[in-house]
This record gives sequence, structure tokens and C-alpha cells, in this order.
Amino acid sequence: MNIRVDQIDDHVAVVEFSQPPHNFFNPDMLWDIKEAYRELGNDGHTRAIVLASEGKHFCAGANFRKAPADPAAPPPRELPHLYDIALMLLEQPLPVVAALQGAVVGGGLGLALSADFRIATAGARLTANFARLGFHHGFGISATLPRVVGAQKAQELLYTGRDVLGDEALGLGLVDKLAEPEALREDAIAMASELALSAPLALRAIRKTMRMGLVEEVREAVKVELREQNILRETEDFKLGVNAKRGEVPQFGGR
Repeated sequence: MNIRVDQIDDHVAVVEFSQPPHNFFNPDMLWDIKEAYRELGNDGHTRAIVLASEGKHFCAGANFRKAPADPAAPPPRELPHLYDIALMLLEQPLPVVAALQGAVVGGGLGLALSADFRIATAGARLTANFARLGFHHGFGISATLPRVVGAQKAQELLYTGRDVLGDEALGLGLVDKLAEPEALREDAIAMASELALSAPLALRAIRKTMRMGLVEEVREAVKVELREQNILRETEDFKLGVNAKRGEVPQFGGR
């Protein structure tokens, strides 16, 4: 997995992940992001993190159409469950600014919501598209999305699975600022640098208070999310949704 950590100055670091062309996520990638967060949280000088990705898309979520595993490939690492890693991302102590471009879809949206703040380009496409796949959302989105946009709007976005582009995302509070594509990384670093001006112990303490209960909410939410995902993964609707082309509306039959 390509994870790069760039120390911008004494107090701000960029954690960049790269798995082109769509930056689909998997436990390995999330674990490496978590490990980068852990090291920065313990290094004694980093105060804020920018989470970014290389390429056209921030993260297109899980790859439901991935090819079968290569039998000649080395065995995968033994890692905690994907959602246990999600909890670790939320528990780490440093504020995170996510820089979003292109597709921020499904679990990719869940990853973006794990950050404290989000800066996006106007062309970014944020989508909780699970219902359009005949699937149930995960990654604790049941808890994180309502905290950001409110319960009513979260329901609408989850029930419809529709795209939200940059301008609307800003209006909803789903992102905190829009940036020109060429300035996205720079603007995210600027926001992180402003956070890093605060007293580091106070910053950690206030963040802990403001996110109080979030990890517990997510821990309970993912239990239900995973159970529903396991049920829906076996349905005909899920097969139809996954195999549908982009923009195509499957004829779901409720089976």
C-alpha cells in the first residue's frame, strides 16, 4: 500500500494514500493510515493532520467488482476487522482535515466523515450510494453523517443514494470549504496550520470533548450495519446493483 507522510512543518503533516486509479479502500490501506496517525500522535510535535489522496479521486469506496485473488500473491496480513480499524481512526487524538477531489463514494465518504473537517473541489462527488447498490451503508456512517448534516438530511441522502456535488455539499455542511483543484492541498494545509496555532494540549482536550460519545455511537452502529450488510449481500437486488453501469437504474425486485 502506498502511504506517504510529509511533515510540512513542525506541527502539520500530510498523510497521503495512493491506490490508483480509483483509490478503492481495503483493510490494508486503512490500517496503514491508522498507523500513520498513531505515529504522528506520538511524535511529540505534530498537532494537526491533512488526509489526502493521489490522483483523480479521493476514494471510491470498496471495490465490489474486484477480480478474484491471485493464488500466487503473498498471503494477506492478519488485521483487525475493517470496522475495528474505523474505530481506531476515530479514536486517535489529532484533528484531521480531509482534502476531497473527484469521487468520495460509499466507504470513501465514511473515511472522509472520520475527519474533523473537509475541504473539497466544486467538482467533488460525495455519495452514500449504498441503497442504489441494494446494500446497507457501513463504516459508522449511521452515526457520523447525522452529526455533520443533521438527521433529516442524512436520511434523505442514505435513502436516495444520490450524488452531492461541491456547492451543495458546502450548503449542507458536508464540507467546510471549497477550493480550486490546484489549491486543494494548499488550502487543506492552511486550515490544519490554523488549527496547529492552538495550544496542543488544549486542542487535544477540546477535540476529545467535542467528539465525546462518537466512538461509542459508531461502535454500536457498525454492529447493526455489518449485520444488515451480511443479509443484503446475499440478495438478488445487491447483485443487480453491483453489476449496473454508472447512471443505470436497476429494476430492483425486493429479492
